[in-house]
Amino acid sequence: MNVFFKKKNYIVLYDRVLVWLTLGLCITGLVMVTSSSIPIGQILYHDPFFFVKREIFYFFLIFLLSFILLRIPMSFWEKNSNLILIISIFLLTIVLLIGKSVHGSYRWINIGILHIQPAEICKISSFFYISNYLSRKTNEVRNNFWGFLKPITIIIIQSVLLLAEPDLGTVIVLFLTTLSVLFLSGVKIKQFFIIIFFVTLIITALVLFEPYRIKRILSFWNPWKDPFGNGYQLTQSLIALGRGHFFGQGLGNSIQKLNYLPEAHSDFIFSIIGEELGYIGCFLILLMIFFISFRAMYIGQQSFEKKQVFSGFLACSIGLWFSFQTLINIGAVTGILPTKGLTLPLISYGGSSLIVNLMAICILLRIDFEIRLSEHQAFPKGI
Repeated sequence: MNVFFKKKNYIVLYDRVLVWLTLGLCITGLVMVTSSSIPIGQILYHDPFFFVKREIFYFFLIFLLSFILLRIPMSFWEKNSNLILIISIFLLTIVLLIGKSVHGSYRWINIGILHIQPAEICKISSFFYISNYLSRKTNEVRNNFWGFLKPITIIIIQSVLLLAEPDLGTVIVLFLTTLSVLFLSGVKIKQFFIIIFFVTLIITALVLFEPYRIKRILSFWNPWKDPFGNGYQLTQSLIALGRGHFFGQGLGNSIQKLNYLPEAHSDFIFSIIGEELGYIGCFLILLMIFFISFRAMYIGQQSFEKKQVFSGFLACSIGLWFSFQTLINIGAVTGILPTKGLTLPLISYGGSSLIVNLMAICILLRIDFEIRLSEHQAFPKGI
């Protein structure tokens, strides 16, 4: 009994802060999806709670999966990272052949009531692979340009498949997160400049060779020049944020969700949050996402101190991934960045995004559990 209690305080083998922050964001996301999806659900499916029912189903599914994920040791992910990467590349190929087209993009594979988005699986599989690679070949990455280029090559292969969908937003998140993790591993700055230079050239070429991307850039610079054309979505988003003021119009009182703002329940849900909950609501949600990302980086630091290198790189990857995706989503919604089809982590509607994000949280909890367990060797091995 004394093993489990110290001065009447029991030892907690999980990160309570991370759990409560995640629950808070999930509940907030469910409430906001409910509020923002009622009009579109009624119009498309004659059921105002269509999207809410699906969101609850996804929560129930990940709740069941969490019982398995939290029991999988990190050694399993480390040993099978290459296999998971191959599966994700296979899915990225399959979606181009049999994927469902939505707004001209082939991003979903329909399996019954499940709509799988391989791009979301691609993110976490890439971070598994890179974390495993860096845990084995850190010195090679630091001292050899080809060692640095190998993980970049894998990301390029995935990026080509993603751009064929097309999905430039996920490509940007992948590159930003990968380069950041490589920077944390101690790669020389000179190598970064070479890669950043070529990536900038490629992204510029991709924008210039696609007319719709050029239109997005131009509308992002001045959306009010064409408020009912290319700048329509951004202008409606800015109107929603402007109506919110400091305290918002009140939950459920958004006007922009009434078929004015497209994708109000998914990519642009932050605009509805701003309109209904105001600056205070936006600030609190961003603060919670920041603390989750910060907590992930802290868990990564602890893993490095315990010589759990794979877990350390993976935890940092998850924290950086959440940060960059949030930055791009908020940037697009507020007009700081061009419009991209990226969800707000744990908030926006989207089955694949929600499930993969919560899988990442479960993996963070498992990493933290193994760190805490290593500090209390008196516990039986079966715990």
